Amino acid sequence: MKWCGEAVGRGSPAYFARVARLRRALLLLAAAACTAAALLYWRQQSDDRATRPLHSLYTGVEPEWTWVCRNERCERLPAAETSSLQSLPTCNMLCASTQLWPQPTGPVSLATAAVPVRASAFTLHIVTSPSGHVSDHLEDAFSLFLEDLKALEKNTISDKRSDIGPAHEVLVRISVNGSSDVRMLIDTDESYKLSLRPKRNTLVADITAHSFCGARHGLETLSQLIWLDPYAGSLLALEAATVEDAPRFRYRGLLLDTARNYFPVGEIVRTIDAMAACKLNTFHWHISDSQSFPLRLNSAPQLAQHGAYGPGAVYTTEEVRAIVRRARLRGIRVLIEVDAPAHVGRAWSWGPQAGLGQLAYCVEVEPWSAYCGEPPCGQLNPRNPHVYELLERIYAEIIQLTGVDDIFHLGGDEVSERCWSQYFNDTDPMDLWLDFTQRAMHVLERANGGKAPEMTLLWSSRLTRSPYLERLDTKKFGIQVWGASRWPESRAVLDAGFRSVISHVDVWYLDCGFGSWRDSSDGHCGPYRSWQQIYEHRPWVDESVGGMGQVGDGWRVEGGEACQWSEQLAAGGLDARVWPRTAALAERLWSDRAEGAAADVYLRLDTQRARLMARGVRAAPLWPRWCTHNPHACL
Repeated sequence: MKWCGEAVGRGSPAYFARVARLRRALLLLAAAACTAAALLYWRQQSDDRATRPLHSLYTGVEPEWTWVCRNERCERLPAAETSSLQSLPTCNMLCASTQLWPQPTGPVSLATAAVPVRASAFTLHIVTSPSGHVSDHLEDAFSLFLEDLKALEKNTISDKRSDIGPAHEVLVRISVNGSSDVRMLIDTDESYKLSLRPKRNTLVADITAHSFCGARHGLETLSQLIWLDPYAGSLLALEAATVEDAPRFRYRGLLLDTARNYFPVGEIVRTIDAMAACKLNTFHWHISDSQSFPLRLNSAPQLAQHGAYGPGAVYTTEEVRAIVRRARLRGIRVLIEVDAPAHVGRAWSWGPQAGLGQLAYCVEVEPWSAYCGEPPCGQLNPRNPHVYELLERIYAEIIQLTGVDDIFHLGGDEVSERCWSQYFNDTDPMDLWLDFTQRAMHVLERANGGKAPEMTLLWSSRLTRSPYLERLDTKKFGIQVWGASRWPESRAVLDAGFRSVISHVDVWYLDCGFGSWRDSSDGHCGPYRSWQQIYEHRPWVDESVGGMGQVGDGWRVEGGEACQWSEQLAAGGLDARVWPRTAALAERLWSDRAEGAAADVYLRLDTQRARLMARGVRAAPLWPRWCTHNPHACL
């Protein structure tokens, strides 16, 4: 045959070479054709994209709907019935009801117009600061603020927002005139003022406060004036706002028990971030119990060695410092509780081989039901001096790790009188308990540089009832009241003038309502506590006084705390169990408005849940999503 002027045989090497070249040429042509087709398809899609409304580019909403503000609520309408579209988040933010959570306690003025912004367009200017330390923390807190905005912004579609105008620059100016201590202390002034106003193509946000923590709360409120509009594919911010705010109570806490089941550091950090979003200020870390001791302390490494579930269920001092650092930037103190003298277990069983004698008695004794509320049992030896030496070292290291020296929690609940009676039949076990508490307080003072903390907390117990209640010093001890709200002994603590943190089991225990892990009963604390019940509980109001009640005379309520015990909870389930119920408590403790769970509260809490979800918190829903879209029909 002839091929390009050259005669080749069908089976010759030249023939096969030319066939191979032809195949390569055909493959190149086919590839070019596919590329051209793809480019044409992409161009057509891009042209379609450019002509379609922005709302149809966002797959997370139903673009056939629009929302309008009527009677202070957003109503859903078919998009075909109106010439302009408005997303639900934007309608909520611009409608009459403020969407701030918790509701500020001072005057609030919010604009009803919004402008586009970008996280990259925010800048910080520290106008005044009492110290370089405060300035450094403000800069780091501002970085976390930007991270939160970027978490919102990650769902935007495009940088093209010509239909809503160019993004505004945002200048955040912070003035702190007051404390140079960045820690959350019992007497920290958490008040702040926020002013947001337009200045040409710039929004100027002025935050003034008397402490770093107050300024951080101002940043949190500013973040709530910014939202993602899914129809526009942009962050929007209110055009103007003024807020004056300060909390009603100084102690606003959440307890997490990491002894019954272990929670990874990431879940603890996410919990702290969610607390900050609701302006809670105390992470009460119930870090040890009879089941496990997961904290590896340099002062007593044997406790974790003998008491942790395993090497993968231990908190190192480096991890604790990282959690404390994150919490401090979020305006939160970390209050670590090593419970004693009861609620201890095998972690304290190494005394004899170390030459320290028996550090604990009744460890894993049977039948456990005769000695403690749940297995395993165990409590410290109140007459072993080495116990107090160890406690002093533990207390000193906890204070050093957390930097919290004005508040301390000694634990001190549910001592078994029967256990101590078996070993010390010459003394009333209640007298032993009181003596232990006073000696623990003494070593705490030594561990704290010779000074007692301003408030040292004990759990309410038989020790905080008469006649022993009168033997506790009201100037040194505060009581965390966990008993039911209508128990006489719960009120007795308040009437005796003790500084108190309220955690009533019948309202603010988050583990209730899931039955008993030991049998088929309802459990020790009854039914589930809804967010509405949590929100409406006002234990500082004395309802025995006429009318709607009034604040109890002489009561010294520092605040309150939700408690999440973990017998039936572990990693992966924490978010939905805690949120948004604890957000309801946060507003009660911050604002304490007399009204209950009214329609406005539903709407604002639903918005706050959406904020938590945007930050990666898997909060439980308040209601069906249909009600979010149609609140006028559900309320």
